[in-house]
Amino acid sequence: MLAPDQEPAIVVQDLTKVFGKFTAVDRINFTVPRGEIFGFLGPNGAGKSTTIRMLCGLLQPTSGSGRVAGWDIVHQMDQVKHHIGYMSQRFSLYEDLTAMENLTFFGGVYGLSQERLAARAETVLQQVGLWERRGELTRNLALGLRQRLALASALLHEPPILFLDEPTSGVDPISRRTFWDMIYALAEKGVTILVTTHYMEEAEFCDRLVLIYQGRLIAQGPPRDLKKLVPEDIIAVYPDRLGESLDLLRRLPQFTDVAVFGDGLHISTAEVAAGERQLRTILAEHGITVRDLQRIKPSLEDAFISLIERAGQEREE
Repeated sequence: MLAPDQEPAIVVQDLTKVFGKFTAVDRINFTVPRGEIFGFLGPNGAGKSTTIRMLCGLLQPTSGSGRVAGWDIVHQMDQVKHHIGYMSQRFSLYEDLTAMENLTFFGGVYGLSQERLAARAETVLQQVGLWERRGELTRNLALGLRQRLALASALLHEPPILFLDEPTSGVDPISRRTFWDMIYALAEKGVTILVTTHYMEEAEFCDRLVLIYQGRLIAQGPPRDLKKLVPEDIIAVYPDRLGESLDLLRRLPQFTDVAVFGDGLHISTAEVAAGERQLRTILAEHGITVRDLQRIKPSLEDAFISLIERAGQEREE
């Protein structure tokens, strides 16, 4: 057996969590190499947060196994907790304390000495751009700054692995980009990061992705490889009556995936050239004007929607 510091950062084997008659996580398997930004992607209720809570030692698995930083998530939970940083989906710091007081509190939880805590608090606050605002009450910080403070708290004890559960949910695009710049800087220093997100542009930033749906892992790989799991070209069509067009085209078997993208539709079909002709004919027959129609390369969001719909059909069958 490898020593803990020689193993992959995270190893998951048939991990399962059942609540009563509901299976939240269903026998998932994946491995995260050290120093990687690993994205965990899926719709609400897919099992992402439940998986993270099991890997962080906050929730006992029903069956299966997992190792984090070389430690068993069932039998060595205390060791796991000392080797990870965890930023939960909900803001978990104390809003009636200052930024520095929050770090002082969590430094005590992590068992840092006063000298070590003072040094680390300054380092992480500088790292996230909050050193000058260390004396402000947390409740007075903008949401994006509070998220940075939560990240600073997770980094306080220098963990080799970070779990970030929807870290940029609700923040503005500029704050989101700043947050990801910090994630990149951490990864360059060798920190392994597992991050859940709903934002497709964020998923593109990850080295690899796992796609989970209804508790099951349905695809994994680098973003560029996941895009190849849908047809080489798809059709982007921009009709004047979007909702009516969506309902109409989803009823036709020759169009396998039809989804709204902005003010248009992205459509997958086995024969793209024939599909273009059929689209123009069908929409014209229903009095729908096509403002534009073109072939495009599938985006990660196209792949995400296609894989989710395919998995849903397979489960129904």
